[in-house]
Amino acid sequence: EVQVVESGGGLVQTGGSLRLSCAASGITFDEYAIGWYYEAPGKAREGVGCITNSGGLTYWTDSLKGRFTISGDKSKKTAYLQMNNLKPEDTAVYYCAVSSGLCPLQYYYGMRYWGKGTLVTVSS
Repeated sequence: EVQVVESGGGLVQTGGSLRLSCAASGITFDEYAIGWYYEAPGKAREGVGCITNSGGLTYWTDSLKGRFTISGDKSKKTAYLQMNNLKPEDTAVYYCAVSSGLCPLQYYYGMRYWGKGTLVTVSS
C-alpha cells in the first residue's frame, strides 16, 4: 500500500523560509509523480506543482513559482517544497500526493494517494 507522509511544517515569521518533505513508500509503479498542494483556512485546496521520479516538473500556480521550488530525491522517493520569502497568506496546511505516471496538467485533476498534511503558519 502506498503511504505518503509530509513533514517540515511549523511557525515562521514573514520573510522566512521552510522546506517541506514528502516521503512516499510502497510505490510499485515504474513512473510516478508527487504533487504539492495547499489549503488555506476557509479556502479550497489548490496546487503548487508536481515532480515525477524522472525529474519532470510542473508548476500549477505561476504566482508561487518565484518563491516556491519543488525538487526530488529519486533514491529516497522523496519530494521537497522549498518555500522562501513566506507571507502570512501562505499560512495553510500543505499536502502532498502521489499518482502513477506523469504529473497532472492541472492540480484539479487530482492525484491518487494523499498524505495527512503539515501545517505552515506564517506570522506577521
